[in-house]
Amino acid sequence: MNDTVHPLATLARLEATIAQRAAADPSSSYVAKLNARGVPKIAQKVGEEAVEAVIAAMADDRAGLIGESADLLFHLLVLLNAKGIALSDITDELDRREGVSGIVEKASRKED
Repeated sequence: MNDTVHPLATLARLEATIAQRAAADPSSSYVAKLNARGVPKIAQKVGEEAVEAVIAAMADDRAGLIGESADLLFHLLVLLNAKGIALSDITDELDRREGVSGIVEKASRKED
């Protein structure tokens, strides 16, 4: 791990790259190809990567969990971009929740 760079800086750079590639030619960019297939396909990929991360965790496969988590974060950023949600929107929500008990925070959510 590069201790001199904050981990969120890496995610911010990746977010910018995804935004740049989203409108590219689908034949030249995986991100553009996913976007061309729409939110349902991107969401499916997020789900697949989440399951693969869980499987790696349950198998006590540290390297696998790291790799699958990277895939999950990548695809989640692609999904957020497709929905017009910035990484800063997520960090703002996490900041809002900081210091609040998980039980209290869940109870405060509006039911759908």
